[in-house]
This record gives sequence, structure tokens and C-alpha cells, in this order.
Amino acid sequence: MSLRVQLLMFDQVELLDFAGPYEVFTTANRVARRDAPEAPAPFQLHTVSPDGRAVRARAGLRLEPDGALADAPAADLLLVPGGVVEALQADAIFLDRLRQQGQAARWVASICNGAFLLADAGLLHGTDATTHWEDLDALARQHPHLRLRPDRRWVDTGRVLSSAGIAAGLDLSLHLVRRLASADLAHRTARQMDYPWRDSD
Repeated sequence: MSLRVQLLMFDQVELLDFAGPYEVFTTANRVARRDAPEAPAPFQLHTVSPDGRAVRARAGLRLEPDGALADAPAADLLLVPGGVVEALQADAIFLDRLRQQGQAARWVASICNGAFLLADAGLLHGTDATTHWEDLDALARQHPHLRLRPDRRWVDTGRVLSSAGIAAGLDLSLHLVRRLASADLAHRTARQMDYPWRDSD
């Protein structure tokens, strides 16, 4: 059975934070189907924006979601990228919807300063976490209950995961492929992407 991956996008999202994980999971599907073309893909991706409308990434690229965050069915994995997040941090309705989706998911993960959104939504409380190196001090000030790990490229606490900045989302996503599918698929996915992945944090 495919695992449902719900990937958030929003205005001024960091493009690689979003596109990197998307590429990892879709490449994993493609690699898996080489061995078992009749089997369901291991991951089913669904993209959402706060209101279901198209957004513009930080670099200006227009992105079209599959739907709105509030209308999306519960995901196995909710993935929250970073970018310019201050407007979303101040949006109580968005944070409530994010909280609901995160509580319904089996796993929740952030890329880069998407950790601020998880923390503001109450989904990252009192756990180990990381974020982009530039944002560690601000995250510590805003959420002193977190045990921040600046030494880690990604952190897996079981149900909640986080990664350091931007390209570290590739590493976290490959780790998730390994954990949720298999180590073999993760390594073959990294090889297909020609990405020098280390399967440790």
C-alpha cells in the first residue's frame, strides 16, 4: 500500500525545500517500479497550499497545489518546508489547520525553518530538532523548550523529524525513504539522483 505524503507549499516557500523532497519521493517511486511495475508506488504525493490557490516560490516560480490544507485527507507523512514564514507564523487559522493535519498524520517533518511552523503549531514541543544554521538562535528564543541540535543534518525523534537548511531536506527525505520503504530503495534513489548521500545524520 502506498504511503500518503502531504507536501505543503506557500508564498515565498524556499524552492529546494519543496522541490528536493518532491524529487526524492517521486524518484523513489520510479526506481521501485522498475522492479515491480505492477505494484503500487511506495509513495503517493499530494501537494497543498494554505487556501488551495497557486503560490510563488521564493525565487518566483509559480507552483500549483493539488488542493487546500484544510480539505486534504489525513496523510501518513506531513512535510513542511521553509522559506519566508513570518506571515504564516502570524496566521492563527493556518496554524490551527496545520496542527490538525499534523495530529492526524503518522509522521511529521520539517525542512529548514519550516521547523518554526511546526513549533508554532504545537507539533514540535519539547523534542530534539534542528533548522537552518542562521535560524537556530531565533528558534531557541521563540521555543526555548526545544533541544536544538546544530551538529545534526537531520533529527529523527520517532514521529517528528526535522532537517537543517535547504539541501539537508534531500538527506532527510532519503532517510525517510529508507525508514518507510527500505534501505535498498533509498540508496538506489540517491544513486539515480547522482546525489552523494550519507545514510547517517
